[in-house]
Amino acid sequence: MLNALGQNPLFISAALPLQVFPPLFNRYSGGQSFGTHVDNAIRQVTGTGQRIRTDISATLFFANPDEYEGGELVVEDTYGAQSIKLPAGHMILYPATSLHHVRPVTKGARIASFFWIQSMIRDDAQRTILFDLDVAIQRLNSDYPEHPSAVQLTGVYHNLLRQWAEA
Repeated sequence: MLNALGQNPLFISAALPLQVFPPLFNRYSGGQSFGTHVDNAIRQVTGTGQRIRTDISATLFFANPDEYEGGELVVEDTYGAQSIKLPAGHMILYPATSLHHVRPVTKGARIASFFWIQSMIRDDAQRTILFDLDVAIQRLNSDYPEHPSAVQLTGVYHNLLRQWAEA
């Protein structure tokens, strides 16, 4: 999972998007919730023949956590259930294969957008390796500009991307 601002370069690095499903919006209040589920594997854009594979789910929060009670997005992953309630303008990415639900909103209103991303990298484990490698390369470039290891690791990153990507 990744908590990232919409224009944060980490979003691109984590998702490696090929296609993005047009955003949908929800507003939960007065005890509303959404039950535990896994997102559909394929989504069709309404009114078109365009379909995308949903590799990554995304939720962009429009309401601040202090504006409502409850409403946490709970995502079950390898490390257990993660409860997410982010500030307005923050977004969470998580594998669309994850079980998840929204807890009941008991006060105020939870307003968010949600959508799906078809990544160039279908496999979550491969995306994670590429993300970790990209973050390490960025850190190395920041701490030791023009270090020869950065060039070598960048080559490894792009060769893995070349091997795994569907473009």
